[in-house]
Amino acid sequence: MVCVMAHLTASVEYGLHCLLGLLDAGEQPRSARDLALFQGISPSFAAKICSKLEKAGIVEAAEGVHGGYRLARGPEAISVLELVDAIEGHKPLFDCQEIRSRCVLFEEEAPKWATRGVCSIHAVMLKAEKAMREALASETLADIGGRLERKAPATFGADTKSWFDRRIAERRSGGPAQVKDMSS
Repeated sequence: MVCVMAHLTASVEYGLHCLLGLLDAGEQPRSARDLALFQGISPSFAAKICSKLEKAGIVEAAEGVHGGYRLARGPEAISVLELVDAIEGHKPLFDCQEIRSRCVLFEEEAPKWATRGVCSIHAVMLKAEKAMREALASETLADIGGRLERKAPATFGADTKSWFDRRIAERRSGGPAQVKDMSS
C-alpha cells in the first residue's frame, strides 16, 4: 500500500510573508505590487495570493489608486492553518491510492480482510495530518511576527515601515518620494 503525501506549496510561505508585510500597516493599505517587490516575487503571483486571502476574510482590499490590502482582523486572530487552507484549499494532505486492493497475490478480487476498514498506512497518515493541522491551528500570525521581532535588529521594523511608506508616497506623487532619511 502506498499513499501519496501532498505538500504545502511555496504559495503558503509567500502568503505568510505578505501577511507579515501587513502587520504594521494599520489602516494604510499596501499594494500587492509592493508586497511582491519586498519579497522579490512576481506581482501577479502576489496578487493571486492576496486574492485568496481576501476571499478567506484574512485581508481586506481597499479599492482605487491608493488601494491595496490590510489585515481584516488582528494578527492574534489569524492562524497559520487558516492561511494554509485559504491558499491550498481544504484538500487532504494525503491521497491514498488503495494499492492494497491490487496485490498480485489476489487472483481476481481482493479478499474482504485486505480492504476492510481504513488502510493501516492511511491511518498513520491521517493521524499525522491531524497532528499537523492542530499544530498549524495553534500558531498565529502574531506568534510568527513576535519571533521575527525578537530575531531581527531593533531597526528592522522601522526600516520596513519606512520602505512601504516611501513606496506609497511615490505612487501618490507619481515619482520617487522625497522622504526624510531617518538613519542620520
